[in-house]
Amino acid sequence: MKKIGFLSFGHWAPSPQSQTRSASDALLQSIELAVAAEELGADGAYFRVHHFARQLGSPFPLLAAVGAKTRRIEIGTAVIDMRYENPLYMAEDAGAADLIAGGRLQLGISRGSPEQVIDGWRYFGYAPQEGESDADMARRHTQVLLEVLRGKGFAQPNPRPMFPNPPGLLRVEPHSEGLRDRIWWGAATNATAEWAAKSGMNLQSSTLKFDESGKPFHIQQADQIRAFRAAWKAAGHEREPRVSVSRSIFALVDDRDRAYFGSSESEDHFGYIEADTRAVFGRTYAAEPDVLIEELKKDDAIMEADTLLLTVPNQLGVDYNAHVIEAILTHIAPALGWR
Repeated sequence: MKKIGFLSFGHWAPSPQSQTRSASDALLQSIELAVAAEELGADGAYFRVHHFARQLGSPFPLLAAVGAKTRRIEIGTAVIDMRYENPLYMAEDAGAADLIAGGRLQLGISRGSPEQVIDGWRYFGYAPQEGESDADMARRHTQVLLEVLRGKGFAQPNPRPMFPNPPGLLRVEPHSEGLRDRIWWGAATNATAEWAAKSGMNLQSSTLKFDESGKPFHIQQADQIRAFRAAWKAAGHEREPRVSVSRSIFALVDDRDRAYFGSSESEDHFGYIEADTRAVFGRTYAAEPDVLIEELKKDDAIMEADTLLLTVPNQLGVDYNAHVIEAILTHIAPALGWR
């Protein structure tokens, strides 16, 4: 069995070819797609966060709205760039969104990827400390967030407060019990996956990772997942971790599917997402259901993961993306034992 959700970047463009032409469209359609996905039986609605871009940028109002409109589906991010975040304010927002959703928040965070502007986090008021890199800063912010989410008091109360205080040191409110165990780290390397395991975070692995062996993408990603699980076991955590992978998967079941994705390339690509770091980008799966089932059986990383996030082309509209999700749930998942 495998949890299956969707992952939307929430792109919008003022173009006649796009059905998502404004920020309002992107936000409202994201809520609509989450509701539709829940009705179809999907397990998760996840959203990517990019700043200075025509994409979803401020996740917590959206997550709270989705939480209020749904009852069962997991709600998450993949991922929030921690270089931009005030971890205490983030803990407040996350706690509120999780309480609205009844404890369904699955919060994916990470160092983030190259952004639309140079050092965009500086415009948000953050800078690495002396001797730190921006990645170090992201991990420092993360450690603060994880500690705050434990719900322990740390702030000295005012002896003459405006409102009565509980005894002892105060914590950030609202606190949502259990959210600390539902934090995921988006790792691009084996080393950061191992760091996430030691820190007690679940693992998110996307459609790209840094090339560490020259092997096909799904093999490198499966190796990363095994390294994560080994590090988790060595750390002695009591609970079982979760692991998600993202994929672009399209079952070609009607003429629309064939028109949009029938000519998709079906090979991994190697390239540079950063100037000095070679990466491997996972292939797009697009084929008739019987062919697609056989191809997916050979994807080692999908088989290793407990959660699969389907990247959706959100600018094609809610109805079409619901169709994409339904096709996987109906034609593909049962044949692979995921349902």
